[in-house]
Amino acid sequence: MIRVECYAGQRGEETPRALVIDDRRIEVVEVLDRWLAPDHRYFKLKGDDGDVYIVRYNEASDEWELTMFSRSGEWPRGR
Repeated sequence: MIRVECYAGQRGEETPRALVIDDRRIEVVEVLDRWLAPDHRYFKLKGDDGDVYIVRYNEASDEWELTMFSRSGEWPRGR
């Protein structure tokens, strides 16, 4: 289970600021990348735990999903 706390910027787009996975809260220290797909918005995030997360937001269902996770130092090069 994942919950994403967001900040709405000047253009109204929501940007993740914290992830809550089970009962653990991870602050987003950096948005490493973001991109759009036809049905989702993706964010590659670095957490305050040093780990990297990719989450996607489905606008139609208003749901977030954790699609990839990597412990610090284990992330492959590229997106």
